[in-house]
Amino acid sequence: MRVLTAGESHGPQLTAIIEGVPAGLYITAKEINEALSSRQKGYGRGGRMTIETDQVEIVGGLRYGRTLGGPLALVVKNRDWKNWQDIMSPWDLENVDKSKRAVTRPRPGHADLVGGMKYRHRDLRNILERSSARETAIRVAVGAVMEILLRQLDIELAAHVVNIGGVSIQQNTYVSIQEIRERISDSVVACICPETSKKMVEKIDIAKREGDTVGGIVEVIVENMPPGIGSYVHYDRKLDGKLAQAIVSIQAFKGVEFGEGFQIVEKFGSQIHDEIYYNHEVGFSRYTNHYGGLEGGMSNGQPIIVRGVMKPIPTLYKPLRSVDIDTKEAFEATVERSDACAVPAASIIAKSVVAFELADAIIEQFGCDHMDRLKDVVAQYREEMRNY
Repeated sequence: MRVLTAGESHGPQLTAIIEGVPAGLYITAKEINEALSSRQKGYGRGGRMTIETDQVEIVGGLRYGRTLGGPLALVVKNRDWKNWQDIMSPWDLENVDKSKRAVTRPRPGHADLVGGMKYRHRDLRNILERSSARETAIRVAVGAVMEILLRQLDIELAAHVVNIGGVSIQQNTYVSIQEIRERISDSVVACICPETSKKMVEKIDIAKREGDTVGGIVEVIVENMPPGIGSYVHYDRKLDGKLAQAIVSIQAFKGVEFGEGFQIVEKFGSQIHDEIYYNHEVGFSRYTNHYGGLEGGMSNGQPIIVRGVMKPIPTLYKPLRSVDIDTKEAFEATVERSDACAVPAASIIAKSVVAFELADAIIEQFGCDHMDRLKDVVAQYREEMRNY
């Protein structure tokens, strides 16, 4: 599959075109809108979340709730567009002050300065409007469609927060997807541990009081992914490579790991390689899952565990130093956004991009044009793997 997104933070809408979705996939707006709503929640979010109430519109590729096999076109409207129609107009309007809300002062930690240098823009709003994390709204809509597809193949995903500002749950203690969903429903920070949730909220409150921000770590877990999806043959088809790229493509994400990840360096090889067993009911399996369900660029049948590291949001109420690109004078950066923490929302985004990569890898491997055929082929493949 392929996906392309377009649109700016204060433009009229965000758009996505998905090519390669099999025909016959039943989709409801409710499922997509629930994912969009989850992205806007979480303790520490700013004022933009009170302006936008994201709802999806599907404007191509769907009829009577089922995909047609052609490109699927999704739209999420920006409600704030009504306040920005002149500033963000696609046309060269007369009698418009083009310097109004122009940005010449790049914010440290954002794409502003380097993007302006790359594309020769003197108004850095041309950069920040597209580089904004607002773009992730449409990627969550895409991810929701992919979760629907994966669910038809009995593949389930869940995401939760494992660390905010250094306050962390005990990692590497596997919690099932059903448990994750139940536990995070009562947490404003999408954390499975009530006591840790309280400490995370306290950490965010400290950041708010000090005009600062905090980042964190999110975890995505995938259950029932068939073994052998991906490739050891070509570097660009390795499933872990695709998942890593997808995670770090999310705005503000700076790192990724699978399974025990960087903790593996603290152990001997005998402690981290997942030993193999066989029984007639499940076929081949592993005693442990230190690798997070991925070996040699392929899924190995164990739960896939992916973590992403999100940096603290770089726009602060505690101004950072920068330089005006026109005057070359030093200044203290202004505030363009006001989130103190967006890690809970980032867990939803991470789940969405993981869902797309898994669905894409399955479509690439099995190449079916209709969902019924895909379900049959995947079921047959699972049986072959059990009987190997």
